[in-house]
Amino acid sequence: MKTVFLHGLGQTAHDWDAVLSRASLPDADCPELSMLTDGELTYAGLRTGLEKRYVDVKEAFRICGLSLGAVLALDYAIRHKEKVDSLILIGAQYKTPALLIDFQNLIFRCMPEKAFSDMGLSKQDMIRLCRSMRSLDFTSGLREVSCPVKILCGEKDRANLKASKQLCKLLPQAELHIVPGAGHEINKCAPEAIAAILNC
Repeated sequence: MKTVFLHGLGQTAHDWDAVLSRASLPDADCPELSMLTDGELTYAGLRTGLEKRYVDVKEAFRICGLSLGAVLALDYAIRHKEKVDSLILIGAQYKTPALLIDFQNLIFRCMPEKAFSDMGLSKQDMIRLCRSMRSLDFTSGLREVSCPVKILCGEKDRANLKASKQLCKLLPQAELHIVPGAGHEINKCAPEAIAAILNC
């Protein structure tokens, strides 16, 4: 079975390397999210690009997403439930906290352009993408998610811990795993925790 890995905002596909080296996966795909869209980088563009990438895949696959990647994974499972075998959602939000997005964009505006170069994005791309996610709310669509779901959140990921617990309550088939001592980027700080879930 194919496993698709969707990285977080400010990350690249290589941020899954530590997970992949610990997991036994015959078929893994880690797209660079910024490459999924041809035009301006927006959430809608990423979603469309993701749908195009897997449009011809016949067998249901597993999606493992972190942060922005988890949002895309959840959205994809709502829109294409027949194509998703299971979900692993890490540091996930199902309803964008607008105040957090606004604060994040304020910080981005104060950062120099060169700070974004390692992410493969421009400063304007990052600000535009965050702004395009400001009103996302999947609450009403969660009933469409029928596949098994594992929700992971770092013990120290205060921005997402509450949302992860709420999401687990809203998805009856979900399991919540709090990763001790971990922050937000579990694929970097605790890759073994993700690999253990993948290898089950």
